Amino acid sequence: MACLLEAPLRISVLSEVTATSRHYVDRLFDPDPQNVLQGVIDMKNAVIGNNKQKANLIVLGAVPRLLYLLQQSSSSLELRTECAVVLGSLAMGTENNIKSLVDCHIIPALLQGLLCSDLIFIEACLRCLRTVFISPVTPVQLLYTDPTVIPHLMSLLSRSQHTQEYITQIFAHCCKTPEHQTVLFNHGAIQNIAPLLISPSYKVRMQALKCFSVLAYENAQVSMTLVNVLVDGEQLSQVFVRMMQRDKPIEMQLTAAKCLTYMCRAGAISTDDGCVVLKTLPCLVRMCSKERLLEERVEGAETLAYLMEPDIELQRIASVTDHLVSMLADYFKYPSSVSAITDIKRLDHDLKHAHELRQAAFKLYASLGSNDEDIRKKITETENMMDRIVSGLSESSIKVRLAAVRCLHSLSRSVQQLRTSFHDHAVWKPLMKLLQNAPDEVLVMASSTLCNLLLEFSPSKEPILESGVIELLCSLTQSDSPALRVNGIWALMNMAFQADQKVKVEIVRALGTEQLFRLLSDPDANVLMKTLGLLRNLLSTRPHIDQIMSSHGKQIMQAVTLILEGEHSIEVKEQTLCILANIADGNTAKELIMTNDDMLQKIKYYMGHSNVKLQLAATFCISNLIWNEEDGEELMTHGSQERQDKLREMGFVDILHKLTQASDPNLCDRAKTAMQQYLA
Repeated sequence: MACLLEAPLRISVLSEVTATSRHYVDRLFDPDPQNVLQGVIDMKNAVIGNNKQKANLIVLGAVPRLLYLLQQSSSSLELRTECAVVLGSLAMGTENNIKSLVDCHIIPALLQGLLCSDLIFIEACLRCLRTVFISPVTPVQLLYTDPTVIPHLMSLLSRSQHTQEYITQIFAHCCKTPEHQTVLFNHGAIQNIAPLLISPSYKVRMQALKCFSVLAYENAQVSMTLVNVLVDGEQLSQVFVRMMQRDKPIEMQLTAAKCLTYMCRAGAISTDDGCVVLKTLPCLVRMCSKERLLEERVEGAETLAYLMEPDIELQRIASVTDHLVSMLADYFKYPSSVSAITDIKRLDHDLKHAHELRQAAFKLYASLGSNDEDIRKKITETENMMDRIVSGLSESSIKVRLAAVRCLHSLSRSVQQLRTSFHDHAVWKPLMKLLQNAPDEVLVMASSTLCNLLLEFSPSKEPILESGVIELLCSLTQSDSPALRVNGIWALMNMAFQADQKVKVEIVRALGTEQLFRLLSDPDANVLMKTLGLLRNLLSTRPHIDQIMSSHGKQIMQAVTLILEGEHSIEVKEQTLCILANIADGNTAKELIMTNDDMLQKIKYYMGHSNVKLQLAATFCISNLIWNEEDGEELMTHGSQERQDKLREMGFVDILHKLTQASDPNLCDRAKTAMQQYLA
């Protein structure tokens, strides 16, 4: 019985809720225009600050009718304006409201309304458009669908302070890609928006500033243009510097610092320029202090990390500015039980967003420590830092995990840290766990870090090897992502360096010859280089060379031939000739070269090449082939005599003789050493 009663009960509640809103919608259909106008005004007053009422009116179909009235040329200007105001108010509700408005095609209707000459109506349309476009659920591409829209918006900038504020805010929110930057740039955004930086209205100045920050981001063309812009006779960069002064609102200081940061990173301003070193960097460090709001600290740290990422001098300056390294440690303690936040709403917000602080701190530490050994030491000695990174690797937020592994990667470039902090905290364990199941961007950074942990002087190398990492790395080499393939093969290359025969055999077995040769024809040059590096490390020490060549010699010689004949860089060919030199150093393996006249002719060709590196590597091959001190066995010495005779017949001695006169001292020495073998 209860089940049967439930449905009618819910319907009656809904009808009660919507009945109060129904008469507002009904009045929009009144035949008397004056009643319609009054109905829209009453609706406007009813929805202000009332999200429930807004939702009801949308459900009852008010939006299509309001849009119809707004677009009718027979509607009075006053009615059309009031319709735009009500739509703007409905847009200020929930994200679902915005979705409903966008689905009803509000954007093209409002953009059409901008063609009207009446300023008050234009401002109402722009205000509503601004509210719709700044919502994360609105597709920004809708601003660019009609190519006439952007130039028209540019032309409306001069109409009033309101049009300036709304249009620049729309641009700032809708400029998300390089294509958007280009469209705005080509339609005169810089010339049109620059004068607004000295507008009497703070809101206009602020939105204009935000426009420049999104236009300049990773855009050399925009940044180079901005450097030469004058605003009221003053260089634009100096206008930004003034906006970073301590007496300006924090939002303005931070956005101006972002503009200069982006111009600097795009190469328009030098990293040693006073406006970067003495103004932008200190301003961003100030933003990291605990007096600032959470979002200001996050943005300040992330922008600072981006500013100094490629520049060691800026990293050094930042590391000694206002105790930045220890100041960042506070990012992990916030908000604490003693936080001086009396505003409960703010405390609730900060608790939900505290992970963003940790993410920003990791990013900034990563940037600070990317080059300088002393800074890395300072970071790892900061209270509980390694423990914080380790726990960051297993946080629920993917962004925090990525930032933590980035920080770890930065610190892993230090031999000292690999031998101490990394070993003491067994960092490899959480790193291996992270590699088991992570999105590609985390995998790339985690596998890069693993490459460093597998270097021969790293104490973590042994336990990682014992944990069964080879299979995991081999699976990375099959990834669609070139970065993951590079890291997988790079880690195997590091692992094979001076490794035991057992490890090398396991690598070859797990990778499989088919995959190894697939990687040798990989379209990505980095993958090819690292695969050659792996092969070179596998083919070191005579017993290893002979064993691997006895089982895979044919395929390896085939791959070497293809690379030496192909269109490859000098570096690739040099690495390939070095592999050949290693093969030539084997006891039995060298016969694979000696019985291959085509390969010998290739070596001869590269000995006479115009590039010294290739000449040197090829000469090294010959030097190893004619070497006659092989384990002191008579049989071997006899073998070396036969090889020397064959190589003499093929003209190698004449080439070596010529190379003893080479201008490059290394090449000259190598040729002389080889010649001595003939005289021995």
